[in-house]
Amino acid sequence: MLSPLDALAERLGVVPESELLALAVTHSSYAAEHECASNERLEFLGDAVVDLAVADLIINDYPELDEGSGSLVRSRVVNEASLARAAQRLNLGDYIRIGRGEVKSHGLERPSLLADAFEAVVAALYLERGYDAAKAFVQGALGEDVASAALSPDDVDPKTRLRKWSEAEGLGVPVYRVTSDGPDHETTFEATVSIGTTARGTGHGRSKKIAETQAAQVAWESRRDA
Repeated sequence: MLSPLDALAERLGVVPESELLALAVTHSSYAAEHECASNERLEFLGDAVVDLAVADLIINDYPELDEGSGSLVRSRVVNEASLARAAQRLNLGDYIRIGRGEVKSHGLERPSLLADAFEAVVAALYLERGYDAAKAFVQGALGEDVASAALSPDDVDPKTRLRKWSEAEGLGVPVYRVTSDGPDHETTFEATVSIGTTARGTGHGRSKKIAETQAAQVAWESRRDA
C-alpha cells in the first residue's frame, strides 16, 4: 500500500523517495519541532514558477487580452485565496506536515499555509522534472480560474470593489501597508490591507500595485469569513 506521500509523488510523476517533495510539504512549525528544513525556500521559488506558468497560459490561450487586462486576470488567480482553493481541490492538506501547535489551532485550514504548500510543491516539481511539468501542473490546477477571470477581465478592479463594499458596510476605507525586500533590481513587495483594526488580506508582487491588488482580492474573497 502506498504511503500518503508516495501517493502524492505518484500523482505528480516524481520518485516516491523524493526529498524535495518531502521538503515541500514540511511546514516551518514541523521543522522547528524536528530540527529539519522547512518548505519556505521552495515556496519562494514556487511563487515565481506559478506566476510564470499563469502568465504563459494567458499569453498563449487568451491573445485578446492586452497587458493590462492580462495582469488583472493573473492577479485574480495568483493570490493566497485562489492558491489555497487549488490546494484544497488537490487535497494537499492530507500531505502537509505541521507542528503540534498548528494542529491544535487548525493550521491546515489557514489559506496562507495551504497556498504556501501549493507553491512549494510546484517548486519541487520544477526542480525534479523541469519547467514543462511544473507548468502543466499549475495550468491544470488553475486553468479554470484563469478562464473564469478572463471572461470579464475589465471587471471592477479588486481595490475599488473592496472599497465600495467596505464603505457600504459602514466599515470605513481600506488601508494598505506595503513593505519591500531585496535589492533594487529584484525588489518584492508585500501589502497588507486592513479595514478598521482588522487585517483582511495579504498580497505579494514585483510592484506595489500588484501586491495591493492581490491583498484586496484576498480580502474581498474572505470578506464574509472575518
